[in-house]
Amino acid sequence: MYHYSKHILHPWHGVEVGDEAPELVTVFIEIVPTDTVKYEVDKKSGLLKVDRPQLFSNIVPALYGFIPQTLCDIEVGEYCMQKTGRRGIIGDQDPMDILVLSEKGFPNSGFLLQAIPIGGFRMIDREEADDKIIAVMQGDAIYGGYRNLNDIGESVLNRLKHYFLTYKDMPGSAEKRKVEISSVYDRDEALEVITKSMNDYKNRFGNAQ
Repeated sequence: MYHYSKHILHPWHGVEVGDEAPELVTVFIEIVPTDTVKYEVDKKSGLLKVDRPQLFSNIVPALYGFIPQTLCDIEVGEYCMQKTGRRGIIGDQDPMDILVLSEKGFPNSGFLLQAIPIGGFRMIDREEADDKIIAVMQGDAIYGGYRNLNDIGESVLNRLKHYFLTYKDMPGSAEKRKVEISSVYDRDEALEVITKSMNDYKNRFGNAQ
């Protein structure tokens, strides 16, 4: 059961994904590129909490957050198994993660924006589907017209890959988290993944509002 303040909407449950989803989605931003600490939304309260310090050399390369009223559960896990041919994959039980490219600098996280998905990474973290959608901020002067991953170029794509393959490593720890990107997909598949995460949310929570 989720709870949120009478005065502050819970960013996961109390904010609508948007009437034009999955082509245009609302995003709640948890981390900005200047953050050296990884924040995430506390599922019970809806407030941002400190998750862990980031490696200094591994700062998030763009705005990072999640799509409200989505969930990586049964449909997302089954889709990952269908695409990879693997078995035993389940959704990670979190809202759908998304990285949003923008030319603008934002000093703090904890805000909403509108984003256009252009692709994604099929990421598997300890046998859990943990997809990362890549999007551009609607109306952005540089990235706003992009509509697929070919628009952003290989160097930017490699930077995004590197972040997601290493961002869960704890500073000073010899143990490395077993995270893999099994494939990179373009816009059409990203929209399908988002749709399945919206279905998973509805199947778990119903209509939150």
